[in-house]
Amino acid sequence: MDFTKKLIDIPVVTRTADNAPPLTGESSCSGSDPVALMVLGDSMEPEFMEGEIIVIELDGHVTDGSYVIAWHNEEYIFRQVIKRDVGWALHALNPAYPDAPIASLDEIKGVITLKKKPGARKSVKYYIPNKANA
Repeated sequence: MDFTKKLIDIPVVTRTADNAPPLTGESSCSGSDPVALMVLGDSMEPEFMEGEIIVIELDGHVTDGSYVIAWHNEEYIFRQVIKRDVGWALHALNPAYPDAPIASLDEIKGVITLKKKPGARKSVKYYIPNKANA
């Protein structure tokens, strides 16, 4: 058996607040390709811990309660989208962070479909939209 590892080219694009276009930006990813990001900070604890890897579907279907990546106040933000009596809001699971009302779902750039702890093979958790809410 040949166990030679094949190297693949993964585009890495660094963004700052000044030049942060949509996640697909200048990379070779299309809107249907999943994107993996590492959780930074504690705003989504206890469900998402710093250092965990999340996979985002850029063309994923957004429903009430979905975990999302949104472009809000000139930066990308990881939150749960929730339906309010008047509109939508980006909700942090950690109560130390306030909710952020949004004008429309146009701010949502992707939906989280799974998370994984680095180095733990069996630590995958899937987030599938509830078909009843779709």
